[in-house]
Amino acid sequence: MMPAAAPQDESAPILEMRNISKTFGAIYALKNVSLTVWPGELHALMGENGAGKSTLMKVLSGAYVADPGGEVLVGGKPMVTGNPKVARANGIAVIYQELSLSPNLTVAQNIFLGNEPSRFGLVDRRAMVRAAQPILERLGVHFSPTTQVGTLSLGERQLVEIARALSADARIIVMDEPTTSLTTRETEKLFEVIRNLKKERIAIIYISHRMEEIYRLADRCSVLRDGSYVGTLERKELSASRLVSMMVGRDLSSFYKKEHYTPKSGEVILSVRNLGDGVRVHDCSFDVYRGEVLGIAGLVGSGRTELARLIFGADKRTSGTVMLNGKELAIGSPREALDQGIAYLTEDRKALGLFLDMSITENVNISVIEKDARPAGLIDFRTGARRAAKAVEALSIRAQSVSINTGSLSGGNQQKVLLARLLETAPKVIILDEPTRGVDVGAKSEIYRLIDQLARQGIAIIIISSELPEIIGVADRALVMREGRIAGEVTASAKEPIDQEAVMALSTGAANAEANAPAA
Repeated sequence: MMPAAAPQDESAPILEMRNISKTFGAIYALKNVSLTVWPGELHALMGENGAGKSTLMKVLSGAYVADPGGEVLVGGKPMVTGNPKVARANGIAVIYQELSLSPNLTVAQNIFLGNEPSRFGLVDRRAMVRAAQPILERLGVHFSPTTQVGTLSLGERQLVEIARALSADARIIVMDEPTTSLTTRETEKLFEVIRNLKKERIAIIYISHRMEEIYRLADRCSVLRDGSYVGTLERKELSASRLVSMMVGRDLSSFYKKEHYTPKSGEVILSVRNLGDGVRVHDCSFDVYRGEVLGIAGLVGSGRTELARLIFGADKRTSGTVMLNGKELAIGSPREALDQGIAYLTEDRKALGLFLDMSITENVNISVIEKDARPAGLIDFRTGARRAAKAVEALSIRAQSVSINTGSLSGGNQQKVLLARLLETAPKVIILDEPTRGVDVGAKSEIYRLIDQLARQGIAIIIISSELPEIIGVADRALVMREGRIAGEVTASAKEPIDQEAVMALSTGAANAEANAPAA
């Protein structure tokens, strides 16, 4: 069902942010930004990382004080900025990409954390459970108020965050990249909850880089670029070309920059035969050629990441062989894979890839630090700093210094730091698992150009992605996985890209169903 149009017949908007500016020293993070949101509206907020979206929401949530000259009105009444308690009292709740739940506490305890009902000066746990139950029923969830949050899936934890917002009578809920780590089923559940919240006239500000979600959910979409307001599009005006042009200042035709095509011929770099783990991956065989970009597509749970982890030695295989340049490899760990020329960029850069509390220099050098070893166990840190500075320049990483913590960078720049680390190992094969997840369109375009450059240097690249347009835009050929097996292959040509319908038919099993259908 298509979302309803923005409720323009309301007597007043629920939120007006007028001429909001925010400076940090001499740097403008926001310049006279205005935003209007109506009750029951899902208002998408888009822009590249660093465009000012988070800063604007931090002003709204009370984390930042707006510069003089701007004002925030909630329900037509002015609200003082810079005080989170005031924001909460005005019905504003923010659900961040990194959830702020306590996994050792129950659902009810998390919902009322800091606002627990009490009796005789003690927390009344029974009252807390009773109060949580109708909120959970309102969201249509199946877990109990007494369930420990640590046992819930990410999608279920997201719903606990929403329940916490509802317990505080939120009228405006900000959702920051809410589906980044969710499965397809969890995403659909979240969308169902969002539709119900809209019916209750709760306004939702929705931040996402996924355009398909914006098309599906948004009543209106506002775009920021370089801290400034660019414009707002009504639902009927939304299109990929207009949004990309507003966000990055250039049109969609420059988004994918694939400048070469590598046919399925020439020198085989990586050869995988009958690889499996006996559980999630079964009997997978394929070759990757020098300078080729091989895509691996498939639905969530099809075994794509599991296959990559078997090749890289992160998981133990029970069958099959991996050969590099015709030589069979004995890979028992990721370190051994790196040493032999295979690099893997994990889909979860924050938990499994980067050291967020360490500097750019430390992250870039951590896989090659032995090169900088000197007698008596000393490390030549100046060499590492020069290596990191060179990587920052080569990959256009936006950072004030190579000594700042990687955790302070935007998602796209964090991803480029991780790529820089991999490239320092001089790999012959690079496996990129969801390389543009959680990064903005500008950073995506830069990563696509980097993939193309690496392929032209002769590196064999495997790219795993849940975004089919990404596979079609950058890959020469796509393997399609279904239920842990390679269901088929779809090849591009010098003139024609990969056939999207063919990939989807293999992903869903429709191709098999059609082939096995009885004759009329």
